[in-house]
Amino acid sequence: MRFLIVDDSKFTQKITEKYLREKFIDVEITLAGDGEEGFEKYKKLRPDYVFIDLLMPIINGQELIKLIKEKDGESKIFIISADVQKSVKEEMEGYGILGFINKPMDDEKAQYIYDAIIGEGNGTD
Repeated sequence: MRFLIVDDSKFTQKITEKYLREKFIDVEITLAGDGEEGFEKYKKLRPDYVFIDLLMPIINGQELIKLIKEKDGESKIFIISADVQKSVKEEMEGYGILGFINKPMDDEKAQYIYDAIIGEGNGTD
C-alpha cells in the first residue's frame, strides 16, 4: 500500500509516518512539504491514500484536495489538521474526504485510520 503525507511540518510528517508504520505492514510512505510538491508527487506516484494538512504554503490543503479530486475523482484522502473550521469541513466533505484527524496524530487516531481503510477492504495484516 502506498501513502502520501503532505504537511509543511517535518515533525508532523514524522509523527504521522511513525503511527502509520505501526498500524500497517508493508507500506510505502512518501512525504511532501507543501501542496505544490504534494500534487506533483501524487501525479507521479498515484498513492492509495493521501494525508493532507490544510494550512500549508504555496498551495494550501483545500486547493490541493480540489486539484487531486479534479485529476482523480476516486482518490482517497484524509485531512490531518490542527484547526478545521466547520465551514471548511463541510466544504471538504463535499469532496468525499474519508476522515478528519485533529493533530497531533496518536495511536487512537491511527487506529481510526486503520479501521477506515480495513473497512474499505484495502488493508493488510
